[in-house]
Amino acid sequence: MNNKRGGVVAIEPATGEILALITAPSYDPDLLVGRKRSANFNKLYYDSINKPLYDRGLQAQYPPGSPFKIVNALIGLQEGVINENTRFTCRHGFNYGGKKNLGCHCPYGKSNNLNSGIHQSCNAYFGNTYKRIIDKYPNATEGIAAWSDHVKSFGLGNFLGYDLPIGQKGNVPDVKFYNKWYGEDKWYSTFTISNSIGQGEVLTTPIQLANLTAAIANRGHYFKPHIVKKINHTAIKDTIYTRPFHTTIDKEHFEPIVQGMFDVYEKGTARSARVNGIEICGKTGTAENFANNVDGKRVQLTDHSIFVAFAPKDDPKIAIAVFVENGYWGSRWAAPIASLMIEKHLNNEITRTDLETKILNGSLLEEYAKPLSGEPFEINQ
Repeated sequence: MNNKRGGVVAIEPATGEILALITAPSYDPDLLVGRKRSANFNKLYYDSINKPLYDRGLQAQYPPGSPFKIVNALIGLQEGVINENTRFTCRHGFNYGGKKNLGCHCPYGKSNNLNSGIHQSCNAYFGNTYKRIIDKYPNATEGIAAWSDHVKSFGLGNFLGYDLPIGQKGNVPDVKFYNKWYGEDKWYSTFTISNSIGQGEVLTTPIQLANLTAAIANRGHYFKPHIVKKINHTAIKDTIYTRPFHTTIDKEHFEPIVQGMFDVYEKGTARSARVNGIEICGKTGTAENFANNVDGKRVQLTDHSIFVAFAPKDDPKIAIAVFVENGYWGSRWAAPIASLMIEKHLNNEITRTDLETKILNGSLLEEYAKPLSGEPFEINQ
């Protein structure tokens, strides 16, 4: 993450133990020691662009992008509005109201089932799935209420309760939110359709997205993430960290989702980040990035690069979420970072040394130096 902004969180699915917690840019703790510590702290504190004192892994709230599609797929299966063989035709995006919305890169006229919808990240597939979920109910109010409850069961929209002192809730919109936004009972499923691809009002932190990935790796449950493993050589006994928290999705619905995430690596959007000998299940994401109130306008900036993954496919040992701000698309930065960390954790070595060198030396500082993105900070010790 050198010369990049973002957060990376890795979790052991079977226990909830945090394996890696990374925020970038960070700072050298030596800056806060000695005669210059006050001056250095002020520079760190008032750097509102790079925010080196801001733990992006725990506090940064981002649109989850395409990884959130797998949540909608699971809800669609649980609600019975789709199955593995349900097909939707993609015409370069999801269309409603006589207009093309949620543009997509699938070939025009391609018919996707659940598996190809996941590994091709088809917006039409998930737009239709989300609409079916909400429209299953007599009105959008009841539909959103049911959808929101499912989403929150994955630990989203609230503090996870981990043993760290800081964090953010993220956001899972509910009936109250949309009634305030549009007026009571004056909205429909298409008003909120961007939620279908993780670009609506849903916000997640990297640790929440890593925890969500762990829940999928476990086929429906998670353990609260935690740093402390033992105190005075005694394992922690607080049951809040040792008992599973179950989602609202039945276990049998996870297998087709896991297979779709496996095919993301085998023949989908992350095939360039495959690791020989390791069965990885993942999902790339590209989240739109906006700056508000720029001369009274909402300005679109370079997209964020996102990736979630777990491995191995069976009996997983690591679940990971990677956010790289202004990183263009998921397979450009986030997916390679995740695959390198997975390989190192499982095999204790990196075989793709050329890729490792590329990532270590790769920089987004020129991107961050563009107008509205800010410039890198410098501190003299």
